[in-house]
Amino acid sequence: MASVQASNGKLSVRAHQGDAKTLLAFDLDKVSARGLAGFTIQVEPPGATPYFLLNNLQFETPANHAQDPTVPANSSINAPFHKFRWLHIPGLAHQGTQVIFGKYRYTVTPRYFDDNKSLRPLDPSRSATVKVDVQPFEKKGVSLGFTRGFTQSQAFVRHFGLKALIRPKGKTLLFDTSQESGVNAKGERYTYADEYRWLGFTAREKIFALLDEVAAKKTLRLDVFAYDLNEPDVMAALLKLAKQGRVRVILDNAALHHDATGTKPEDRFEALFSQAAKKPAAILRGKFGRFAHDKVFIVSRKSGAQKVLTGSTNLSVTGLYVNSNHVIVFDDPKVAGKYASVFESVWTDKAQAAKFRNSDLAKETFTPASKAVPPLEITFSPHDETFAKKILDDLVTRVDKEGRAGKTTGSVLFAVMELGSGTGPVFPALRGLHTNQKIFSYGISDNPDGIFLYKPESKTGVLVTGKPGKTVLPPPFNQVPSVGLGHQVHHKFVVCGFNGADPVVYCGSSNLALAGEQVNGDNLLAIHDADVATVFALEALALVDHFHFLNKASTKKPVVSKPQAAVAAGWFLSTTDRWAAPYFDPADLHSVDRQLFA
Repeated sequence: MASVQASNGKLSVRAHQGDAKTLLAFDLDKVSARGLAGFTIQVEPPGATPYFLLNNLQFETPANHAQDPTVPANSSINAPFHKFRWLHIPGLAHQGTQVIFGKYRYTVTPRYFDDNKSLRPLDPSRSATVKVDVQPFEKKGVSLGFTRGFTQSQAFVRHFGLKALIRPKGKTLLFDTSQESGVNAKGERYTYADEYRWLGFTAREKIFALLDEVAAKKTLRLDVFAYDLNEPDVMAALLKLAKQGRVRVILDNAALHHDATGTKPEDRFEALFSQAAKKPAAILRGKFGRFAHDKVFIVSRKSGAQKVLTGSTNLSVTGLYVNSNHVIVFDDPKVAGKYASVFESVWTDKAQAAKFRNSDLAKETFTPASKAVPPLEITFSPHDETFAKKILDDLVTRVDKEGRAGKTTGSVLFAVMELGSGTGPVFPALRGLHTNQKIFSYGISDNPDGIFLYKPESKTGVLVTGKPGKTVLPPPFNQVPSVGLGHQVHHKFVVCGFNGADPVVYCGSSNLALAGEQVNGDNLLAIHDADVATVFALEALALVDHFHFLNKASTKKPVVSKPQAAVAAGWFLSTTDRWAAPYFDPADLHSVDRQLFA
């Protein structure tokens, strides 16, 4: 189920199901948008009291408008959203850090101004309701998980404060995550585990569900590819399995993770593992030509491999709790078996790039003949230059296909860690995509080599950075922390043809660079499935929309008077319908956006 739809008169509401999130997209005809004040959204989680989603903005003078005094002035019943779509992620406001999953009811109501530019009372006869199962995503033999990756957000600051610690000060490796981390503005105390559950979100759940499954069944064993490895509870779980002789680890030993003094977290983990390991548990350090860059768990029993977890998420505090990342779990022996074959080859040959590059595993595009998973292709690097170039050229060809002659507006949404440098055809293709007005493009990268924000009365795409400069947010917004020298966007995914006849998402651990495909141990997947593509598309939307806002604010200067700052910046809701005009202008990206999602 990629989406469900409901209508009431001229209003149409489409709900796109993501990974524990829902994109609500609305449509009206141009005549019905006259006097439009925005949209009110009521949410009814299973077994819980309904509530109205909060807008970050409100009217300058709420008393001049129809208001419900029992809820805040920025509740969407009092301050309707000036957008034709809204992404709802449970746990940002009303539910706190404990998220409710299950069947949700979303009721959307268009709101209107009267002749005096005052918001009219909510009219339930105009509402439309959709029902959506809000759950971590699972379909057939595949499930997905995503980190929140939003330390730079209002929600993070509300829950944990501007100066929240992500890990204790000092160099303790296996620290106790149940210890208190801080106190928020409400005086609520929280632990590192509380932070980690919220920040790690469904990606963390998938990782620890798999570790718990192996720990609980003595007949199972685990093989691990790891690049960064310093998450304390992950390390504790692996050490426990090592003591039982049920885990092998191939761990990167490039300079970032290894030195002669043995003080790197990965070196210290290796020492603890070797001390604890009971045969056949063992650890192998290697880096192929440059990095052992995979992030993979392979679960096996005596009969063979059964399940595999892969994706972009490093097994580290930063990877799970700061970076934006994804994990993919295939509960399928054929897919898991291929990853197990790769592991055995690398283990036997001690992560030697030349040997793997010349193996059949590096020269094939694996297409599992299994009805238990969606159609997909997987490649395992390092490859020779010819094969690596073909893989990336094919990806670019698929991107270009979205803008082919005679096609209605195609779409490409992406989150790729690095676009500013590197070899190969993918980076320049994605960097320049915003100029193609035949393609709805929405992209984000930590280093995009230039940002391109929304341009009024233009269909050019959007390309933003996940590492804006110093942001100074005007009232009513809280300031947000910086990610410092680390990464915000660590994803490596590209979605082509969302909501079209041939959707596909490219994802995994590959950085999509030609050099990396030749010298790194990586896996790159292409998944041909509308539901999976929708999940990744919603992740891209969330990131681009959020950082588009922060990118715009990155050059602002602080103002002493908050009310004056808000007025000067226009950070109140307008009292006319002019905000809606771009959504009906065929030459504006907002109009393409409305038609694509609603």
